[in-house]
Parts: sequence; C-alpha cells; structure tokens
Amino acid sequence: MNHVAILEAEISQWPNISVHPHRFSAREFLFGKAEVGHIHFGGVVDVPFTRAIHDALITDGLAERHRFVPNSGWISFRVRNEEDLKHAIWLMRISYLRYLLKASPNPRQLFEHESEQLNLSPRFKSLLQPFIPRKTNQNSNTVAA
Repeated sequence: MNHVAILEAEISQWPNISVHPHRFSAREFLFGKAEVGHIHFGGVVDVPFTRAIHDALITDGLAERHRFVPNSGWISFRVRNEEDLKHAIWLMRISYLRYLLKASPNPRQLFEHESEQLNLSPRFKSLLQPFIPRKTNQNSNTVAA
C-alpha cells in the first residue's frame, strides 16, 4: 500500500471524519463541514492552520509554506517515506484536534491526552489551548478519539 493510501486509511478512521474527492487529484478530510486537510495523489499534504500555528510550524522546519497560497495559514508537507508519513499524520492530527476539542464533552481531558500522544511541545500546547472551549459541551454526542 502506498503512503497516500495509508494516510487516507488512518485519517478516515478518526471519529467525525469524512473523506471526499478534492480538486487537483486529491482526497480531503472533513470534520463536519470544516476541512482538516487534504492529500494529493503525488504525496503532498496541505493542511490549514491558524496563522500562529502556521508560523510556528514553518519556523521550526516542520512544514513548508503552501506552494500556491504562501501568505495564508495553509502549510504543505511532502510524504516520501515512512518517517514523512508519521509526520504527515502528526500534522493532520493537530488540525483535527482543533475541531475535536470543540465537540468533546470533556475538552480539557482530551487536550491533555492528545498533547501527550502527539508529544506536543509547550509552545504548540499553548498555541492549541485557545481551541479548548471555556464551557464544556454537555450536549455533545461526539466520541473522543
């Protein structure tokens, strides 16, 4: 199985994710109506982030500016090998986490668990903390990952 297929198989298993065709020979991953990211069949992963997260990823050499919209929050990352595949999953999981936290009945606990699983640095944890809702979503039926 190639890296694109492995990445799609992994991400499509995450709760609340649906997979759809995307422009330019790609597959996109949606959380509801929000795009978590997409992967082109050539192995380039494009992921939207806030500008602060984008800038931190670029500064730390963890991603590249998006090739077509470099002044946006989008990043690009090319998957060439197993190590790149793991990193692409890490990038997509961070994007996914932003939406999952908003839907979780216990976002603080989820954040701590995911931060540990993703081995997030204090810098990235602080950049993601604004996505933790101030009030717990008591009515959510979402299953935490």
